[in-house]
Amino acid sequence: MPWRSSARDGDLAAFAFIRKDAAPVVKRSIVLAGHKTSVSLEDAFWEGLKDIAKTKRKTLSDLVSGIDTDREHGNLSSALRLFVLNHYMAGAASHLSDSRPSAIIAHASH
Repeated sequence: MPWRSSARDGDLAAFAFIRKDAAPVVKRSIVLAGHKTSVSLEDAFWEGLKDIAKTKRKTLSDLVSGIDTDREHGNLSSALRLFVLNHYMAGAASHLSDSRPSAIIAHASH
């Protein structure tokens, strides 16, 4: 099991889960609307954003600016993760007859 707890049941520390294979979150700088800002993302999401920007023939800053403008709530880092996840889920769904999220996850696990 990838998750483990370092405490016994009932101990407050039981909520301190440690993911053995968790990817480190890295703070990255990007320019949005002429201002430098930072986002904290794992490498996989950062690489996903760069790949999507390349596919859409946009700069990374332009792609992230659009995501920033369109988000309704939450922080920018979360919005970027959701954007990447939704992008790749939509691509996976286009290849399946059953495009419910549960079916996509079940297909990906095989």
